[in-house]
Amino acid sequence: MKNLILVWCLSCLLHTVKSTLVDPKGYIMYCPCMGRFGNQADQFLGALAFAKSLDRTLILPPWVEYHWPNPKSVQVPFDKYFKVHSLAEFHKVMTMELFMEHLAPTVWPPGERIVFCFSARTHYVDKKTSDEPSCAAKDGNPFGPFWDTFEVEFDKNVFYGPLTYDSYNPHEIQRWLKRYPADKYPVLAFTGAPGAFPVSEGNVRLHKHLQWSDGIDKKAERFIKKNLPDGPFVSIHLRLGSDFQNACDHLSSSPMMFAAPQCFGYRQEHGTPDKEMCYPSDAAIVKQVKKAVKKVGAKSVFIGTDSRDLIDKMSKVIKDVKFIKSKKDNPHLDLALMARGDIFIGNCFSTFTAFVKRERDVKKLPSEFWAFKQKTIHDEL
Repeated sequence: MKNLILVWCLSCLLHTVKSTLVDPKGYIMYCPCMGRFGNQADQFLGALAFAKSLDRTLILPPWVEYHWPNPKSVQVPFDKYFKVHSLAEFHKVMTMELFMEHLAPTVWPPGERIVFCFSARTHYVDKKTSDEPSCAAKDGNPFGPFWDTFEVEFDKNVFYGPLTYDSYNPHEIQRWLKRYPADKYPVLAFTGAPGAFPVSEGNVRLHKHLQWSDGIDKKAERFIKKNLPDGPFVSIHLRLGSDFQNACDHLSSSPMMFAAPQCFGYRQEHGTPDKEMCYPSDAAIVKQVKKAVKKVGAKSVFIGTDSRDLIDKMSKVIKDVKFIKSKKDNPHLDLALMARGDIFIGNCFSTFTAFVKRERDVKKLPSEFWAFKQKTIHDEL
């Protein structure tokens, strides 16, 4: 009898806990399926703002990564890289793993899973019905592998156009609330991130809620202690791969591409982009690093790079300074280390640089960009 009572009590407790976890205002879920980490992080800030404006819990998606030679994307849990509780202090959040395991069976059960997109893909029809337009939510990589990670199959498509993700337009938010109430649509599952790329001006400030996990913090601290001499250090981000060089060749037709607003402003009020800022010469890089080293009295320079590191060239010109980069392909460690430098130099157009710059702004640490000098009122006179 006592055992039965204990089981009943535990069952009641579990039900109570699950009930308190269920958000009556609903949830927002999405696939971070555009680009690599820098792009995903930009759009994450927009998704966070959008969830806040609708007062729905944001389901934190895993980060989508591409591990060569694996032909399919790999989904890495959100909390491997970032603290959930720091985001929860700003708004209601939970990891996708937790939602799918504990809440999805009742809140979002199979057979009732709706996917949202702005409009149908005109070349694609739903495979189940063969005659209805579809969001094609699982068509291709990383879309298919992302949803398959959680064994999600969609039962219905909803096209939300002409609504937008403008989190700061109260009229637009009311349209969302009226058109998709939580009691009828408990989960708004989007084919892509409900946030702008690059990150909109109003959402840059939200980066302060995105804090590295203890695991990443400890790795960065160990790296500095083991590899960098005592004293100030300069951190730099080099974007010198052929892919970026090709992108910079189109700068004249796309002057505000990628993360350009971080330098030139969202209305290009802070200057005019040019090729040297996008893909600086080796000589220009060495010169600017030398100046930064002298400015802070640096004993070392940490280099985050996806291609050439220029260590040979810099060490010939800049003496008595240790140059180092992480040996493993660990972009998140690189980001955390670049954010800790006494001064940082990055690329105006790189979203990877943009992530570092936002974190450093939160910490009030100085940052520069290759070959860029912000236009002032005096310059215009």
